[in-house]
Amino acid sequence: MTRSCRRTTGILAALCGVAALGIAAASAQTLKLAHVNPADWRVSQKGAAGDVFKNLVEAESGGRIKVQLYPASQLGGEVELVAQVQSGALELAMVSGVFGNYCKEAAVLDLPFLFPSAVVAWRTLDGPFGKKLADHCLTKTGLRILAYGEIGFRNFTNSVREIRGPADLKGLKIRVQQLPLYVEMMKGLGAIPTPVAWPETPGALKTKVVDGQENPVAIILSNKFHEMQQFMTLDQHVYGTDFLLINEPLFARLSPEDRAMVKRNAIIAQDVGRGVQQLTSAAGVAELARLGMKIYKPTAAELAQFRAAAQPPVLAWLKGAIEAGWVESAQQAVAAVEAELAN
Repeated sequence: MTRSCRRTTGILAALCGVAALGIAAASAQTLKLAHVNPADWRVSQKGAAGDVFKNLVEAESGGRIKVQLYPASQLGGEVELVAQVQSGALELAMVSGVFGNYCKEAAVLDLPFLFPSAVVAWRTLDGPFGKKLADHCLTKTGLRILAYGEIGFRNFTNSVREIRGPADLKGLKIRVQQLPLYVEMMKGLGAIPTPVAWPETPGALKTKVVDGQENPVAIILSNKFHEMQQFMTLDQHVYGTDFLLINEPLFARLSPEDRAMVKRNAIIAQDVGRGVQQLTSAAGVAELARLGMKIYKPTAAELAQFRAAAQPPVLAWLKGAIEAGWVESAQQAVAAVEAELAN
């Protein structure tokens, strides 16, 4: 309360009190953060990242900034979440490849077999290429990428037959994200691409609307796809990237100190998410085998067949859909990281 307010009595003092409460309320803020994964940090990288971000931001701000979590598709699928953040109805969301519908250049990260390992992916995304992509997408969409997380390498599951190469995918209806790149990839592999929103995927598998799907091991396990799908192939065709997005006008309204705090804790949160994803994937393969899935790891020659079938149609789509040079820039960034790690 101001010095002049402290001198007042009666109605004026009450009005000053109301004004003081208004100032305090204006300084407080609640950030809503939504994603489609389970809330449990032990099985979900998004759940882990969300918990860490919430606790760090609330602790560091002294409770002045609250983070309210909405996991497990409570606010809709990933397409809806991106649209809500873009409109300002939602402050933050963690989404995956669907972000490419809004910033097409982000789809370059889903080029089949772009990243040979998770470490190469981390170094590439956390380096100059990742910053270049984030800056570009911010200009195009008004959505700021606070940090890049990891969904993990995507693998096929299905309920029809073992998949050892592209020939085994022919004619299978495979659920894909609502993203043209995945449609083109499946066509190249001989499958029938079937876009299905994430919340509807378990039902589509149960009712045989689709024969299979593709996701990282941890997501396959946490969603109990082994109860609907008999076969899994560890081909690791795409490295799945998470994007932690924030509405840019909201971010700009934060103080410089709060912007730095939010950005810093977003990076910590997504690094924790990466670690949880690695842990759950490592343990997940053995657990899925124990639960009855028939798991196949393709040979180097079979992986070369997957690459030869999947890359050309995706490269053709990317070069026709995004600004020139993004594919080459991504490939060069990956090659530079590989060379650095080799030394």
